Amino acid sequence: MNVQVVLPSRNESLHLAKLLPRIAQLDCVGRIIVVDDGSVDATLSVAGQCGVTVIRQPYPKGNGAAIKRGALAADADYVVFMDADGQHDPEDIPKLLAKAAEGYDMVVGARHSLSSQASIFRWGANKLYNLLASWMVGQKIDDLTSGFRLVNRKKFLSFLYLLPNGFSYPTTSTMAFFRAGYSVGFVPIRAGRRLGKSHISFWRDGIRFFLIIFKIGTLYSPLKVYFPVSVLMTSLGVLNYAFYALSANSLRFSNMSTLLMLVGIIVFLMGLLSEQITNLQYKNIRYESEALDDESRSSGH
Repeated sequence: MNVQVVLPSRNESLHLAKLLPRIAQLDCVGRIIVVDDGSVDATLSVAGQCGVTVIRQPYPKGNGAAIKRGALAADADYVVFMDADGQHDPEDIPKLLAKAAEGYDMVVGARHSLSSQASIFRWGANKLYNLLASWMVGQKIDDLTSGFRLVNRKKFLSFLYLLPNGFSYPTTSTMAFFRAGYSVGFVPIRAGRRLGKSHISFWRDGIRFFLIIFKIGTLYSPLKVYFPVSVLMTSLGVLNYAFYALSANSLRFSNMSTLLMLVGIIVFLMGLLSEQITNLQYKNIRYESEALDDESRSSGH
């Protein structure tokens, strides 16, 4: 396969000095692209000394922004994204390639052990992400948020406008591939712990946790999230009406039962509308990507 590696990096010069030579030794990897996301250390010089392609952002724009910049700069059929902090083992890249050769459009390096997570909080959150996403797509998802993955570049570029500039690009891209009907596979890896000071914040990561939960629903099938909430609110309204009718010996609707039923109806309609918007969003993505593939094959690439 024609494969290139993209590493988003911000102040990771110490890790890059050890990581880049290991990647360069792999026969299966072509060009290596380091996206310097506004680093203030020696990232630029270290990457330059290793003879890799360097793209420099003038200021920090976020991990997702660096990924998008690297994907646009790559010109291979497949791209491997991996962290520059030394957590991911370059020797696992052939595992991703072998899985992709079976016909997968995206292959994710799945972390299975607690030692591969930054903290117990992050491990628990990822477990919940995986369960929710698996329920949404009807397939087992081993690791929704892993940043170590191989993708079909043309298909990945078709979702570029969906990807955020922050750290939730893995979630977004995984759910987008599932939603478009592409094949997503997982291979087990063991990621090392990040060296140095942890950047995890309970409040910041807690808020991000809930945002990702909602993003999972809106990216794949909003009605699967909205409908259970609608049923719950409507059921509470019916129960409240029954309780009021029995206790007050009256068939009149109380204000609370009316409110709960109306909320249930509104939530259902919002889910229905969101579902239609999501369908429109993905309407032409797959066909455009397949047209690009056909054009590429006909031109001899």
